[in-house]
Amino acid sequence: MMIEHILVVSPMYKELKTILEKEKLHNLFRFLPEAVLTQEDLGWADALVSFNLKAEYDYSHVKWVHSLGAGVDRFLFKKNWNEEVLLTRTVCSFGQRIAEYCLSYILKDLQFHDQFQDLKRQKSWQPKIPKLLNEQKVMIFGTGEIGQTAAKIFSILGMEVYGVSLSGNEKKYFKEVLTDGTQFSRLKEMNYIINTLPLTELTSYFFDERVFKHLTNAGFINVGRGASLDETALLEAINKKQVRFAVLDVFAEEPLPLDNPLWNHPKVYITPHISAVTTPEEGMACFLETLKNLEENNPLHNQVDIKRGY
Repeated sequence: MMIEHILVVSPMYKELKTILEKEKLHNLFRFLPEAVLTQEDLGWADALVSFNLKAEYDYSHVKWVHSLGAGVDRFLFKKNWNEEVLLTRTVCSFGQRIAEYCLSYILKDLQFHDQFQDLKRQKSWQPKIPKLLNEQKVMIFGTGEIGQTAAKIFSILGMEVYGVSLSGNEKKYFKEVLTDGTQFSRLKEMNYIINTLPLTELTSYFFDERVFKHLTNAGFINVGRGASLDETALLEAINKKQVRFAVLDVFAEEPLPLDNPLWNHPKVYITPHISAVTTPEEGMACFLETLKNLEENNPLHNQVDIKRGY
């Protein structure tokens, strides 16, 4: 595929421009923030490099769209996509970052950080024995690159790791991979539930009362997509002690509105979508690799299956 005109639209467009100018590529580039992007710019471009654009644009006339994030729901979810347009996504350190993010909250829970901090404020000396990782069971929804990396790290540390995927195909580092529907037989055993699923028609509001009612005082961590979670059902599950605590990094509406009840719930931890950030260096490294593969007609390991949505 020949790509001549490349449009880069991102809040970090200046950093991306600095990196790409060092590469001395033959392609012509435009670097813009979304605030000044026009349909005319898209008409000029053979390729668009971006992520999470807020407005609706027509991408049907470009040859290639490359997402600077791992997710592509902003381009595909509940939208019509011209299947002649190639869509690729960024694959970099997301799995490592998300695994470490989740692990930090799991260890915080097992080591009783909050409880000991409360006791410190009371000046109360009450020993409590921390729990061990190798006594814990975790179920990861999504067994792709991110889920597999997390499963590898957790299993090396001794955790018993289960996965849930559409296919239910066995994957390395998972003791067992189940499909949606069959996971219910295992949910009650889990100490922690982690969502890494992409947002598709099948995963929209996936985590609702149907799932939570099978849990027994488990920790819930959402690092997938905010719209995969029914927030009302989660709060009810916490009140019923089906969920012991929730760690939420992604939300259906971002920034999270000030009047959202999640802000004030003592059992809910909130972070501003930072569990798997794309650094300018990593984003451009994946883009450059993809561009090279495209121009040399090499296989693409990061091509999105439009029908599946990831």
